[in-house]
Amino acid sequence: MHFRNFFSWISKIFKGRNDFTIGLYGNVNTGKSTLANRISKDWTGEEMTKSSEIPHETRNVIKKEHVELRIDGHKININLLDMPGIATKVDYREFLPFGIKEEEAQQRAKEATKGIIEAIKWLEKVDVALVVMDATQDPYTQVNITLLGNLEARGIPLIIVANKMDLKKANSSKIKQAFPQHKVLEVSALTGQGMQALYKEIVKV
Repeated sequence: MHFRNFFSWISKIFKGRNDFTIGLYGNVNTGKSTLANRISKDWTGEEMTKSSEIPHETRNVIKKEHVELRIDGHKININLLDMPGIATKVDYREFLPFGIKEEEAQQRAKEATKGIIEAIKWLEKVDVALVVMDATQDPYTQVNITLLGNLEARGIPLIIVANKMDLKKANSSKIKQAFPQHKVLEVSALTGQGMQALYKEIVKV
């Protein structure tokens, strides 16, 4: 009888939990850092990271803790993680067109590779994943397929974010067709388009 009371008490604690870790995952240059900054600025008034057109600019996991979301009478606290862009291979030559010298480019490539490994390790601690995809690009990539497969295998709830919907070439229907089993939300992290719907879905999940 005592054990039943104990497990009932534990169950009530977890049902009332409102502190979650959310990881932003996705391919390189899908706008993860821009989205992280949008979420952080909307709820804390300040950005959390640097966004750039240079590939693998985020090479370490960037954390923003205790971000409080208040939506439709619900309040949750999230720890927001901006993950390095996932790639099957990092080639130092990707950096050269941006005026980065070869030695620095090679160092960046090493750091980016370590960052990808770190991002995958963080899956052990992520409660919800926002998988950010560039709505102007073909979503059916090896990175997206592998990433979604990993999240599904681990039972981690996920939301696919079709980002860059402010651009003329954006087409979220391709993402929906490629991954019909998952919820896809259209946003522009740059302009703020669709963010309220995303926040509501985060609270729902």
